[in-house]
Amino acid sequence: MILALDTSSAISVALVYRGQVLARRSEFHPRGHAELLSGLVREVLDQAGASGGDIERIVVGTGPAPFTGLRVGLVTARTLGRVWGVPVDGVCSLDAIGAAWAGEATVAADARRREVYWATYRDGVRVAGPEVAKPGDVPAMGAVVGRGALLYADEFPGAVEGDPDPALLVAVAARLREAGEALCTEPLYLRRPDVHGVPGA
Repeated sequence: MILALDTSSAISVALVYRGQVLARRSEFHPRGHAELLSGLVREVLDQAGASGGDIERIVVGTGPAPFTGLRVGLVTARTLGRVWGVPVDGVCSLDAIGAAWAGEATVAADARRREVYWATYRDGVRVAGPEVAKPGDVPAMGAVVGRGALLYADEFPGAVEGDPDPALLVAVAARLREAGEALCTEPLYLRRPDVHGVPGA
């Protein structure tokens, strides 16, 4: 049984058992991560009739994302991993959007400062990125998906909404583990925290 969570965009939690989603909760609240995440974890466990003792692994989105919200998710995952004595895997949050798309797709998340975090996928596998750039500088290919893309309709016409699916984080983590890749939980900020932003940006 795997607990998956992501706080890079929406605050999302899922409980997955042998590829099946037992419970899922998600709320979009840009500044409510610390207040909402622990409650969503409890709700998901309660909905599935599970407890911390049933969890065998945790998978968490590592961003890229703004500093504060991302940090809440990573700290929560690491803390629960220590308390429950289970491994914690980190996966790029954009992968949990791109993994849902066949063919070519570009995922763009809001990076603030009039920029987006982006990555490109082919049949669900990342082939470029993640990077941060001005919307007009993103080499978009195929379908364009993500909240960041919707903010810049001129640069990303036809873009559709998308948030990281924690259940897809589990699938991506399994594929990467099988390939022997390290799944560290270091955050992908791609730039300095917003508190160090350029004045007037």
